[in-house]
Amino acid sequence: MAGPCGSSPAATTTLREEVSGSPAATEAFGERFGKRLRVGDLVLLTGELGAGKTTFVRGLARGTGSSAPVASPTFQLVRVYPGRVQLAHIDLYRIETPGELVDLGLDELLDQGAVVVEWGDRLDAHNAALVNLEHLEGDRRMIRVKRDLSPPRSPGRWPEAPDGGTGVSSAD
Repeated sequence: MAGPCGSSPAATTTLREEVSGSPAATEAFGERFGKRLRVGDLVLLTGELGAGKTTFVRGLARGTGSSAPVASPTFQLVRVYPGRVQLAHIDLYRIETPGELVDLGLDELLDQGAVVVEWGDRLDAHNAALVNLEHLEGDRRMIRVKRDLSPPRSPGRWPEAPDGGTGVSSAD
């Protein structure tokens, strides 16, 4: 079975980092990032539990023009927020097999808007934007944009995994 595929250009590599001193500052960073989102954009978020991933997504959603309340999709797996660009918020924390990922309809979500994935290190998508959040102390977070958003591409397909599969990593 061919996995999610695409021929989008490689994401731009950056080493942008910012220390956030509060949840509001983390949301503000996410909002600035969210204002740049387009249909077909994929953003992978990494960081330990409590690092601020969902807080960052609150800002992303606001940046897309959504006023919907943002909550972690850990048990629901996917939440969709309407806005200038629809934002699908996915949490891979409980995903254990590639089949579960296929069932989420990720290609269709990318056709309809942007997708942000918490626990994004479980998805092997080299052309996706990659943002790492690290808890420093108290409310302080280090936000690192390891790969920025790619130039515009045709909507429709996830970047192909090197193994030709879905790109889900079960090494956790």
